[in-house]
Amino acid sequence: MPRFAAGVVRFQNEVYPEKKELFEKLATGQSPEALFITCSDSRIETAMITQTEPGDLFIVRNAGNIVPPHTIQTGGTTASIEFATAALKVPHIVICGHTECGAMKGAMNPEGLDTLPHVKEWLSYSKAAVDIVKDSGSSLDEAAKMKMLLEQNVILQLQHLKTHPAVAVRLAKGDLQLHGWVYDIKTGGVDAYDEAQGKFQPVDVRYASEMAKLATSGCAA
Repeated sequence: MPRFAAGVVRFQNEVYPEKKELFEKLATGQSPEALFITCSDSRIETAMITQTEPGDLFIVRNAGNIVPPHTIQTGGTTASIEFATAALKVPHIVICGHTECGAMKGAMNPEGLDTLPHVKEWLSYSKAAVDIVKDSGSSLDEAAKMKMLLEQNVILQLQHLKTHPAVAVRLAKGDLQLHGWVYDIKTGGVDAYDEAQGKFQPVDVRYASEMAKLATSGCAA
């Protein structure tokens, strides 16, 4: 019996009974706090990283946490963005990259993807990030180049996200916030992009003011 199938049995017998009320509520609908776009990599466990419950995140996963620029062609990522933004009215969208990303390694060395034509074409949506690294990071060592690529790819995908009409409308209304993250698998650290400063910061630094407000409101309650 595969471990994941055995896990279903444990879920039904042990986990579900403890959260029965939550699942009964979720059966009537969803109102997630965020659209969370991340990589398909098996090492990325979104609920564990964010400490969220079922129903909290509307999740889109693909190789390289990529958002294709909006076109008249329909794809799964595009449709999910539209649904989460226009129908579910999520107030936040997160694009989360991660260290040791095979997709980004492939994007940096596309000649190694000739036997994976669909992957090679998909990763062309990261070409601008690769070109930035090759131009501005040519003097860096390989580890620093990859760190730069992970960050630049997240920034690029945020730019692509803004081309989607449903996102553009919500941004114009001022009721949608975009977030760019990079998750470090080895350390558990998360760096978040500060657009005003043009750099990534540890998540507790980037959201220090918001966390302080939450702490204050919690004390007040």
